Amino acid sequence: MSIRSVAASFGLFVALSGGGLVLSDNWPKEPVPRDLTIANTWSPPQFKAPLSIETDLPQLARPTAVSTLPREPMPQMQVSVLDDVLPTAEPLSPIWAREIESGETLDSVLEEAGLSTTERAEVALALETEYDLRRLRPGHSVTVVFTTDGSLRSIALSVENGVRIEAIFGEELATQVVTPDPDIMTFAGKTVIESSIFAALEEADIPARFAVDLAQMLGGTIDFRRELTGGEILKLLWREARIGEDRIGSPKLTFASLEIGGTHYEIVWPENGSGQATIFIDGTILRVFAQPVEGARLSSVFGRRKHPVYGNVRMHTGVDFAAPRGTPVRATAPGRVSFLGWRGGYGRVVEIAHGSDTMTRYAHLSAVPKNIQQGQRVAAGDVIGRVGATGTATGPNLHYEVRVDGRPTDPLSDERLAETDGRAADDSAALSRLAEARARLSENLGYKLTPIASERL
Repeated sequence: MSIRSVAASFGLFVALSGGGLVLSDNWPKEPVPRDLTIANTWSPPQFKAPLSIETDLPQLARPTAVSTLPREPMPQMQVSVLDDVLPTAEPLSPIWAREIESGETLDSVLEEAGLSTTERAEVALALETEYDLRRLRPGHSVTVVFTTDGSLRSIALSVENGVRIEAIFGEELATQVVTPDPDIMTFAGKTVIESSIFAALEEADIPARFAVDLAQMLGGTIDFRRELTGGEILKLLWREARIGEDRIGSPKLTFASLEIGGTHYEIVWPENGSGQATIFIDGTILRVFAQPVEGARLSSVFGRRKHPVYGNVRMHTGVDFAAPRGTPVRATAPGRVSFLGWRGGYGRVVEIAHGSDTMTRYAHLSAVPKNIQQGQRVAAGDVIGRVGATGTATGPNLHYEVRVDGRPTDPLSDERLAETDGRAADDSAALSRLAEARARLSENLGYKLTPIASERL
């Protein structure tokens, strides 16, 4: 293509473009709406200057002087700080629990929970004071609570009717029965002794543990080995806490009557929990006596035996009562505290002098009440210590010892303590309690006791 052709084409393009612009200016247009025209011409009004108090409002009265009022400082926000530091939450104690299954024993269940042989024995001893472990059956449950460092804190045995037996471990062991309100029922029993008191009680379906109570009460008065010849009549009155047919806790003796060789021995236990009992012979007060440990199991008698720790045969100078740690220990007769402290294998000891030649010793104690001091006088039934395992002992128990002129004698057959009671009891009140006990026994057994002379005093 030649240069001339290109120039002609460019000129034609410019001419056409200019013509288009001219035509666009002369093109007919749509009229603009009136409202839009007004809107396009609007502008904001001019703002007036603000009124001046000095010039624009001369009619207003103005103060000639400004009075300055004292300005109080703005109160500062006070941050309240608690005086007491909030207690830190203690970590939860580990808990182990499960039901007892068929064929299992409490010992096997506790072993599964991780308790040692010693701990298992102590738990069984504690629970057995309130519940006969032979009555355990499938469906009962055991709950073990440990401290954060793995020590045993408590054991709970849940049995029938919502009853729970708890053993709480600490400085002193405490055992309690948590139960709905039980019925307190009175029972009476009569049996004939042929071989031993224990066998006679079992045969008559009377709690066999009463044999220990009778041995403690009458051991210093009756020689059971020689005087029981067979055919003696024993009558007992006791109380039980029950829910339905189930017994809760330990049964408590309230009255015992035993005839031996024409002599009538009777014991009345108080219902106030003092532990003191009054012993009568043919209706006459013999003495007031307190069991050293109420409801305990006689675990070792006086005499030669194989020592449970050293293994050799040696003389056992007292009797042992197995009981849970912390169980109250009571003075068996009135006297004066002659020694309080530690004696080698005896552990923590309290000794009480009864007159010039008789002394009782209470050993392996875990604690002694603060109000018990050397030299003070105590009455029969006063709490002078707590069961423990101090000294040479395989488990918690009380070693109870009677010494006459410094020599040990059998606590269950010595009569010296009977001579030291001082006859301080109110004879008329004691005889009244005896008459009431006889009446209750007669009512529950369905027969009347033969009256004796003392009833007519």
